[in-house]
Amino acid sequence: MTSSRPHDGYEAGLKTMEALAQVRALYQAGRYAEAEAEARAVAAAQSRPHDEPFAPMALGIVGLAASAQGRHAEALTTYDALLPDYDKLFGTEHSMTLKLRTDRAHVLNMLGRHEECEAECVAVMETAALTETPETPFLVIAALNGQITALNARGDHPAAEGLAREFLSVHSEPDQFTLLVRLSLALSLNGQNRHEEALAEAKRADEIHRGLPPEHRGPETAAPDLAAATALHGLGHDTAARTLATTAYDACLTAFGPDNIRTTQARALIDRIDGIDGINGINGT
Repeated sequence: MTSSRPHDGYEAGLKTMEALAQVRALYQAGRYAEAEAEARAVAAAQSRPHDEPFAPMALGIVGLAASAQGRHAEALTTYDALLPDYDKLFGTEHSMTLKLRTDRAHVLNMLGRHEECEAECVAVMETAALTETPETPFLVIAALNGQITALNARGDHPAAEGLAREFLSVHSEPDQFTLLVRLSLALSLNGQNRHEEALAEAKRADEIHRGLPPEHRGPETAAPDLAAATALHGLGHDTAARTLATTAYDACLTAFGPDNIRTTQARALIDRIDGIDGINGINGT
């Protein structure tokens, strides 16, 4: 009698891959709570979570979705628990492991652990540079932006500007990576009180953001408006700044909820414009 188990396993794997694709689509659409719930369901359905890749992959999306909703400490706990599984399943130099480390580094930044974030991003870039895969450039750019963000958060705006301009001198495609770095450049310029330049960069970032496919816009919702509002406030145009900051805050509240770092940054900027002491955001806004 011929066993059907290998075929059954193949079919089950295909179904799980389809489920993961649907989870990623939910995340890209900005439906973070739904993405998290579905990702947890996919992970829970795996009978051997430490021997198969599907549960760790699903839990990686859980971390992303939790962070997007402002639960950064919970996301870090998820990533810390997953790293040994990723090392075992994929290897320490695999692109999926390096992406998880980069996602974790960004969460460190959101939690105010900027030096750790910077060190991890540099380590990821060094490891990624030793590999030649289609994912390598994306990993390097994501880690580089994490480093730039950490430098801005630590107040080293000239160093952040230098890295951003170095990247933009060789990469000018209007894609999500240029968007991220232009936003970081705007933040570094605002941090140096060069608000006219920052406003120009924010406008360039906004143009890129509007031109991206919908699935690439979500994570940077309201970021160009927030950078522009910060520049306008620095230039003394407080009425325009407050209008734009309020628009950014409302968009962040809808997209991410009240606890996301960008939502709190927008609220803090409104408070500063109104003369109320607020909480400085990690990006110096």
